Amino acid sequence: MAGAGHPGHRWSRPSRKEEDEEEEEDPVDAMVARTGCAAQHGALQECMGAQRDWRRCQEHVRALRDCMARHERELVKRKTQTVGLHSN
Repeated sequence: MAGAGHPGHRWSRPSRKEEDEEEEEDPVDAMVARTGCAAQHGALQECMGAQRDWRRCQEHVRALRDCMARHERELVKRKTQTVGLHSN
C-alpha cells in the first residue's frame, strides 16, 4: 500500500493526459521555429540542460540573440516594403 511518504506505482508513468500534453507543440518552440532560429534555440536548451547555468552558455545566448535580431530586421524590412507598395 502506498502511504503519503511513498508515492506508489502511479508516479513511474505519466498519466494519459500528461502524455497528450507532452505531444502538443510548445508555443515557445512554435514561435522560435517561425523565426528560423530553432537550431540556435535547441543548442541553447541543450547547453542549459548540461550546464545548469546560463552564464556558461553565453556563446549560445549570443547566437540565439543574433538570429532573433536578424529575423526582426527582416520583418521590419518586409513591412517597410509592403507599406511602400501600398502608398503608390
